[in-house]
Amino acid sequence: MYTTLKEVTLRAEELNYTVGSFNAHNLEMLPDMIRAAKEQGAPIIIQTSVDTAKYIGHENIVAVCKSMATKEMVDVVLHLDHARDFDDIKEAIDKGYTSVMYDGSHLPFKENIMKTSAVVEYAHKYGVSVEGELGTIGGTEEGIHVDEDDKVYTDPKDAAEFVRATGVDALAIAIGTNHGQYKSKTEVNVPLLKEINAAVDVPLVIHGGTGVKEMDIHELINNGIRKFNVGTELLVAWTKTAKETFGETKVTKSLRHNIIPCNQAVKEIVKHKIGIFMNKEDRTLQVR
Repeated sequence: MYTTLKEVTLRAEELNYTVGSFNAHNLEMLPDMIRAAKEQGAPIIIQTSVDTAKYIGHENIVAVCKSMATKEMVDVVLHLDHARDFDDIKEAIDKGYTSVMYDGSHLPFKENIMKTSAVVEYAHKYGVSVEGELGTIGGTEEGIHVDEDDKVYTDPKDAAEFVRATGVDALAIAIGTNHGQYKSKTEVNVPLLKEINAAVDVPLVIHGGTGVKEMDIHELINNGIRKFNVGTELLVAWTKTAKETFGETKVTKSLRHNIIPCNQAVKEIVKHKIGIFMNKEDRTLQVR
């Protein structure tokens, strides 16, 4: 089913797992990402940046996600990631995205609340979910860079006030992760996560998921993480494979023979990550 972030995270809360949210950088990636979710029997969130949505075309991404959600009988959410301009968010909603993120993390606290609230008001009229962000995540993504010294962890008291005042459906938090981190792994602040989870009643979101140690993921899930973003790992795998295939092929060979291995590399990562995100070893149902 073509569905919303609110719906899939509600189910994830009930059964204590997290939903994988995977960045698509081109249209070719999409089908195998969705097939990976089907094979794992899990929902998937396909997310794009504003620039990727404009590059592929909003309508094209929506059409693929809708048709494959129906054909493959898998829950698919289409999410706009790290949008800072209301016009970009409005365009995504108007053209069929089911979830959007307003990133006001760079703004003063009150301004972040006011602008996020405006997005929530518009999105909810159309049944679209909204993710907000509080605190700053390090690293670089789509041209937005935050130095290590400028990272600000999410304050649990501020998180509670932000959620109450905005009505967001999910909250991205800063607990030590970094965008674009794939050569090393970070130390996530689990005690802070526990405080934030106790203070708010909405699903929590990890950004910069490529840099998280797999051994830490279960503890994050058990403490309220219901959306887990993975982007850099997919991009690196696709590009590395593309360099190999395009470097070895004849110029007259059909492009699909070069691109199919790239998509397969992405599919295997998505399947592997979803296998961890489903938290299958844990049999505890969450009750709030």
